[in-house]
Amino acid sequence: MGQSNSGFSETGLRRMRDVLEQHVASGKIPGLVALVSRHGETHVEAIGTMRHEGGEPMCRDTIFRMASTTKPVAVAPVMVLLDECRLRLDDPVDMWLPELADRQVLKLADGPLDDTVPARRPITVRDLLTSTFGLGVDQTSLGSPIQRAIFEQGIFSQGMAEVPNPDEWMRRLGALPLSHQPGERWQYHVSNDVLCVLVARVTGQPFETFLRERILDPLGMKDTSFYVPADKIDRLPPSYAPDPQTGQFFVWDEAVGGRYSKPPAFQGGELVSTVDDYHAYFQMLLNEGVHGNERILSRPAVQLMTTNRLTPRQQAAREALANNTQVSYGLGRHGGWGFGMAVRTYRGDFASIGQFGWDGGTGTTTYADPDKQLTGILLTQVGMSTADSARVIHDFWTMVYQAIED
Repeated sequence: MGQSNSGFSETGLRRMRDVLEQHVASGKIPGLVALVSRHGETHVEAIGTMRHEGGEPMCRDTIFRMASTTKPVAVAPVMVLLDECRLRLDDPVDMWLPELADRQVLKLADGPLDDTVPARRPITVRDLLTSTFGLGVDQTSLGSPIQRAIFEQGIFSQGMAEVPNPDEWMRRLGALPLSHQPGERWQYHVSNDVLCVLVARVTGQPFETFLRERILDPLGMKDTSFYVPADKIDRLPPSYAPDPQTGQFFVWDEAVGGRYSKPPAFQGGELVSTVDDYHAYFQMLLNEGVHGNERILSRPAVQLMTTNRLTPRQQAAREALANNTQVSYGLGRHGGWGFGMAVRTYRGDFASIGQFGWDGGTGTTTYADPDKQLTGILLTQVGMSTADSARVIHDFWTMVYQAIED
């Protein structure tokens, strides 16, 4: 069939649709929406239904729970504050986050919570941005006292407990020791929520207000929020978490009356969004901070976010996480980490070195590739309690790259 003028071959795009349709036809994925974009040409596929038992079809404007794919977007307001010198990378955060002053650090990361030594130095903005401030979710030591405390206190609840308001959340965080010295080790997730509190305190505005004014509104991301208002709730499918043993479909979160149907006490954890909204954001990053004729972030800010910030020792810890936990199902093997997102430092699959983005536990993936000038987004409503959505994500990226023709 030759090629379209977007740098994708028509044949390759058709193959991509066939593979995605097979995943839906298997009964493992009720529906999905995929977007690929290159050189100003955008291609969207909406396949399957909103519910496991059928009903309304998936549409281009279907709203999805982004889960950890929130991280690359939620970090942007911090970059705005750096651009304006309202924050500095190596300033201690104590002034804004006194709960994190004078830390104690566990002698052993999996040891008792009262066996500690003083932190060697204060926590900095840089430590939070690189996810190395000393606390986080570590899939390789989930049973340890500090990891249990993170879950039990609602600091990382994954919907199991109501997350408290930011001040109470920070109070609980401040009552725990760090598991590693500041700047020493990459650990997942918790730092991203701390950054949302930091932005709110520096700006004197709720996090979402500042995010909306400086990032979402200028990019036209009208369907991106921390909850879905009543007049849009019919565009939100239920979120499923299949049983890991039987594969039976369970509703993890229903749309109407569910956890995304009203504003959360804590703004920062998880956005809802659409393929087009996320495309606008990642295209802005590919354009080195520019959207249309408006600059959203400085070029150096985008370069800091989207290139590897980890030392070889820190990368080794991140590699161990990808290689030694079944959770990732082959996702997470990128090598590096920037600010709020993964960055590929070696060629481990079809994607180019330098590709940046992240995946979400609700079955979402979004990356951009500067080398190929490519953006890809795949959104499903099936959580990663089984390997099914991870396999669709894997196949989606294989098909995106095999479809490139130039």
